[in-house]
Amino acid sequence: MIRPARPDDMGAVADVWHRAWHVAHPGNVPEGLTAARTLDAFHARTPARVADTTVAEVDGEVVGFTMVHGDEVEQVFVDPRRHGSGIAAPLLAAAEQQVAAAGHDVAWLAVVAGNARARSFYEKHGWHDEGDLPYEVVADGATYISPCRRYEKAVSTGGTTATGR
Repeated sequence: MIRPARPDDMGAVADVWHRAWHVAHPGNVPEGLTAARTLDAFHARTPARVADTTVAEVDGEVVGFTMVHGDEVEQVFVDPRRHGSGIAAPLLAAAEQQVAAAGHDVAWLAVVAGNARARSFYEKHGWHDEGDLPYEVVADGATYISPCRRYEKAVSTGGTTATGR
C-alpha cells in the first residue's frame, strides 16, 4: 500500500532511511558525511517531514518512503531487506504524480554518482542523467559537497527535460 505518511510513521521512516542510506552511500560521499548520518540524526530529521512523505506499507510495516519538495523528488528509499521486491517503482511513480499534481512539468532528483544501482533503477523508469550536480549537504554543523548526478523526467504531457527528452 502506498499512502501519505502519518506522524506515527516517522520513526519507521527514520529506521528505513538509516539502513538504506548506509547501504547506498558509504564510499560514494565524503567520509565525514557518512559518520554524521547516525540513527539519531535520521530520527531528528524525519518528524518535520511528515507532510511531504509518502510511505510504502506491507503487512502493516513501513518498508519504504519518498519525500517530495516542490519539483524535487528529494528522497527515495526502500528497506534493504526489501530490495528487489518491487516496492520502489510504485513509490517513485507516486512521487512523480505528486510533482505533476503540484503543477510542475519536470521532476528532478539528485543521485550519488557512485550509486550504480540507483542510477540504473531511475534510468529503467524513464529518468535521464542531465549531468554533474555537486549537492551541498549540511550535517553536524559541517558542509559537505556530495558528488551527484542530476536526473530529470517529464511528469506531465507538456514537460520536457533540459535536453528536450
